[in-house]
Amino acid sequence: MASLLYFGQVMHQRFRPMQYQFRYGVFSIRVDIDAIQSEAQKLSWLSLNKFNLFSLNYADYGARKKDEHWRVWLNQILAEYGIKEPAFKAELVCFPRYLGLTFNPLAMWYAYNQQNQLIAVICEVSNTFGQWHHYVLTHQGEPLTDKVKASALKVFHVSPFMDMQAHYEFRFSKPSEHYQISIFQKEAGQPLLTSTQVGKAQKLTNKNLIKAAIQYPFNTFKVIWMIHWWALKIWLKGGKFHKTPKHLEAVNYSHTEMTSC
Repeated sequence: MASLLYFGQVMHQRFRPMQYQFRYGVFSIRVDIDAIQSEAQKLSWLSLNKFNLFSLNYADYGARKKDEHWRVWLNQILAEYGIKEPAFKAELVCFPRYLGLTFNPLAMWYAYNQQNQLIAVICEVSNTFGQWHHYVLTHQGEPLTDKVKASALKVFHVSPFMDMQAHYEFRFSKPSEHYQISIFQKEAGQPLLTSTQVGKAQKLTNKNLIKAAIQYPFNTFKVIWMIHWWALKIWLKGGKFHKTPKHLEAVNYSHTEMTSC
């Protein structure tokens, strides 16, 4: 199948005002958005837009419209950032729903030309308040390198214990047998938070879906639990609480550009 699984690990390290580091195992799915519908029909434990042990829903990513294919949104946003022709191939790397529940702090989109060259990367960032934002990187249709470095101003409120006066530095590799992303959040030029995700490819089969359920039980629950557990610990240690900025309170969805480094 064109789609596959990644078994791996997420790491977060905060440097100030209090320091911590934690790691936890996760699995994600790399979805060929044009092939997944037919692929899911061949699988017992993964469905598209239907309840199952694992599932993927149009309403969870992109424009998040339950009856609209991801391709519609992707073509529109790439055109807005200079890629007028639809990408030849597009992939989404995300945490699938587990027993109907999902939360993706970060999902990644990769678009390719007919020569299988990477032409766009989109970071889909979500917070626990039901809002999401896309950081978009393109070269107006020109190929990106397989190892991408980019930066962006922080314009989306994620953690209530992080100020908005910050910027991100991103490191991406073209998804292959190994998957790796790194995000460095800096404030006044100083490191504030580093986040990484790594994974090793596994075939998308019924056997490996069951293996994922056993090896990474309650994958989504774990992500949500870790976010709130560390938020509680930061609060108990006296971390400053930052409310959602007033100009962002009513903005459910937005997008801005990343720039290459």
